[in-house]
Amino acid sequence: MSLITEEQVVLDLTGADRHEATRTLGERLVASGRCTDLDQFIADVRKREETMATGLPGGIGIPHARSSAITEPSLVFGRAADGIDWGAKDGPASLIFLIAAPEGGGDAHMQMLPKLARALMKKDFKAALGNATSEAEVVRIVSAEVGLDQPAPAKPASTQTSTTTTHSDAVSDPTRDTTGAAAAGSTATAASVASGSSSASTAGGGATTAVAEEAPPRALKLVGVTSCPTGIAHTYMAAEGLENAAKAAGHTMKVETQGSAGTTPLTAAEIAEADAVIFAHDLPVKDAGRFAGKPTVDVGVKKGISDGPALVQQAANLAAEWRADPSKAAAAAAAGPTASGGLTSKVEDGASTATKVRQWLMTGVSYMIPFVAAGGILIALSFMLAQVALGESGAIEIVKYGLTPTDPAYNIAQNFNPLSLTSWAALLFVIGGASFGFLVPILSGFIAFAIADRPGLVPGIVGGSVAATMGAGFLGGLVTGLIGGFVARWVSSWKVAKGVRGVMPVVVIPLLSSLITIGLFITVLGRPIKALTDALNTWLGGLGGGSAIILGLILGAMMGFDLGGPVNKVAYAFATTGLAAAGASTDAPQLKIMAAVMAAGMVAPLAMALATTIRPKLFSEPERENGKAAWLLGFSFISEGAIPFAAADPFRIIVSSMAGSAVTGALAMAFGTTLRAPHGGIWVLPLIGNFLLFVVALVAGVLVTCGIVVALKSRDPKLQQVEAVATV
Repeated sequence: MSLITEEQVVLDLTGADRHEATRTLGERLVASGRCTDLDQFIADVRKREETMATGLPGGIGIPHARSSAITEPSLVFGRAADGIDWGAKDGPASLIFLIAAPEGGGDAHMQMLPKLARALMKKDFKAALGNATSEAEVVRIVSAEVGLDQPAPAKPASTQTSTTTTHSDAVSDPTRDTTGAAAAGSTATAASVASGSSSASTAGGGATTAVAEEAPPRALKLVGVTSCPTGIAHTYMAAEGLENAAKAAGHTMKVETQGSAGTTPLTAAEIAEADAVIFAHDLPVKDAGRFAGKPTVDVGVKKGISDGPALVQQAANLAAEWRADPSKAAAAAAAGPTASGGLTSKVEDGASTATKVRQWLMTGVSYMIPFVAAGGILIALSFMLAQVALGESGAIEIVKYGLTPTDPAYNIAQNFNPLSLTSWAALLFVIGGASFGFLVPILSGFIAFAIADRPGLVPGIVGGSVAATMGAGFLGGLVTGLIGGFVARWVSSWKVAKGVRGVMPVVVIPLLSSLITIGLFITVLGRPIKALTDALNTWLGGLGGGSAIILGLILGAMMGFDLGGPVNKVAYAFATTGLAAAGASTDAPQLKIMAAVMAAGMVAPLAMALATTIRPKLFSEPERENGKAAWLLGFSFISEGAIPFAAADPFRIIVSSMAGSAVTGALAMAFGTTLRAPHGGIWVLPLIGNFLLFVVALVAGVLVTCGIVVALKSRDPKLQQVEAVATV
């Protein structure tokens, strides 16, 4: 049945106070057969109101309760011409929604809250309700926005989270916003938390705690840590999302980003003063012992991007719990940290074999990317300076320079002239080349590290160096990393005499694992893998016409599929690891692949930004705000900027994103654009070969994705109805 019927609409609501008005609305539930005991239900609502008033800024009231007197989830709408005081500081409420849910009705109560809150963020939705002339019109307007999801299969009892938060946890400070939008956003936040959208655990034992009933009445000091294993995007997007969410909730927050671009650690004083901690990470938190004794929300990094407000509210609730029960802090401090420090990898216990293999490889790639970025950009800048200094042959001439060249005249260490542009170009080339020389050893070493922890570093790094020396390339690095990791883990598992244990990690494990791994590679595996690498390079070098376009199309579609997820990262890893094989060439096929992948990865966020600009009525208020941010994210090659859109409308957004990204990837390959930098987006445009054609390919894909998104959304009857009555 519908949540709201014509019988559950009161267009001329009156009452001496909110309690009398609530009874009037409740009587409509009795009349419709959805309430079996009005007094019991009113008592439950009043108990909720006594905890914290549910009036929101902007003339809104949302009384609500779970009650044994309610037979099914229901909404009752009342419109008060003169307004009724509902506890909001900015004045009385004129639009009142009574939310009623059965006591055992699961999360129906909390499904209604975020959807209603999102609708109330739309000015025309409120205006349409204020101007409605009939009960049927109100039912149509509300039903277009608020409905219950289909019930999901029940989770095993061991994995379910106990939550008791209700909506009033998130009633925002009315002094923050007089439009009602901020309050509605806070309502959505509370609903998200209460339905268990984030998995919070205490630092003490990792057990999920029940959400506190009350939101803290004071501003909090929060700290957090974000990290991701396969690049920089998620780390810094999550940090920004958490900081913005904390600010919107009236709190202060500082986030330590443990990403590939380095980090500024939180000070001991900042941690000591913090009321709660939020970890949004896919790598174990470094030096987690610093946070022992603090209430901690611990989730994956993507939660920090998509559910920042919910995580902040969860942290606030935990802080309130711990203030009420000081024994929790003492127990957590005694239990110690929940994560290890130092070098880290993210390999999930209990994950499938395929998932673990991907995580091992992505750990190696994540540690390799800074070397790729430094080396690639330095070499690209070197070629640019060389062409200015030496003309068109500059890129060919500059590769003769080094630290041990055959001709002493090209020894940059002995002949560097700070006033010579050629010397600077040579210096950049030598440093960039040195950075590139570490790509395969680092890739191999940290694959082994992900498998065997620190014991895997020696066989992995040395094995990768041998693979590079033999010309086996990144394929050789993958093999030595996997073998070195497994061998090191095997040797580490040996049960040895007590007297030998002390020398195992220092002597025995690195000695035996290196001997086995590298000896096996040199004598058995190295030559066939080198032959395979040579064949791959020959195939890539022979790409042209249709073959190159098809490869670009496939890689582009992969970049647009999951927007920073595993498929996207596979395409990106293929491009970045291939840069090592490009050497000093300015037109290697690997450079074309990198350009195609970067261009394709920029399409989705830019297309969403464009779509929200040209057809804003097809998107909600939060989506339009995300669209403004997506311009910068897209230009910076951060595909994750489109995640909020894909989360809200996965089919339309993913289909559109794949189509446009595939077009861009194919065109970039067809145009022969090249790129040595593995990241940076539009900000490394001067380093892109044929950059005008790169821009053409990018614009084409953006227009394709934007056009498909607009067309698909425009054909949705529900969206058309929402647009007519409930959008700005």
